[in-house]
Amino acid sequence: MNLIAAGVGKNQEIVEAAQSVEFPVRLVDNEKQLMEMISDPRTGAVVRGSLDSSIISSIKREYGNKIIRASFIKIKNHEFLLAPVGIDEGKNLEEKARMVEQCCEFLKLMGKNPQVAIISGGRSQDVGRSPQIDQSIEEGKHLTSIIKNKYPVKHYYILIEKAVKDRCNLILAPDGISGNLIFRSLVLIGSIKSYGAVTLGMDHIFIDTSRDQSKSGYIRALNFAYHLARINTGEINVPFKTDL
Repeated sequence: MNLIAAGVGKNQEIVEAAQSVEFPVRLVDNEKQLMEMISDPRTGAVVRGSLDSSIISSIKREYGNKIIRASFIKIKNHEFLLAPVGIDEGKNLEEKARMVEQCCEFLKLMGKNPQVAIISGGRSQDVGRSPQIDQSIEEGKHLTSIIKNKYPVKHYYILIEKAVKDRCNLILAPDGISGNLIFRSLVLIGSIKSYGAVTLGMDHIFIDTSRDQSKSGYIRALNFAYHLARINTGEINVPFKTDL
């Protein structure tokens, strides 16, 4: 069953969004109810909506700390995943390598061939400017070497704009804080289209959304969740249309 559920917090735009889509959405007004909807076998997908971020901590306690979030973003007819976007995610090399694996498998599920861009904290000639920059660049190089035998990958250093221009469909930020800042700059300031952040590493479909998202942003996330639910049940096997 493709029942879609969404959480309602202080931002009521999610309520208007739920009333604007072409399928029914069950709205719940607290974290406990949303957690119950995630585990309910009748639920096809759950969208965070405008509930507080504590729901993410509850999900990690219930389903394990290895889950990660990757935002599905569209810029000028180019779609890509941006990860990590959780401020507590992407803390070390092992976690980021696992993140790339999860994101690439999701891209293949969506009918896309992964093209990975590794972003780090400076250009190649910036080595020596600070220990933090040096560590970020070295980690980017190491991560690229780990991934290159499995997926097409390039270390773009700090040149995220070049990665987008080259149409990479997975952009891996240096860490969750910088990934979250990139997301906010693109989506909440720059008005770039986001379809929510898919939560990977769990069997259930959960789409994370900002509590500050607009009505149109919530509509996109709800449609994305519904599409994934239909793929999960075998009802459809077609790419997600992002012309919303």
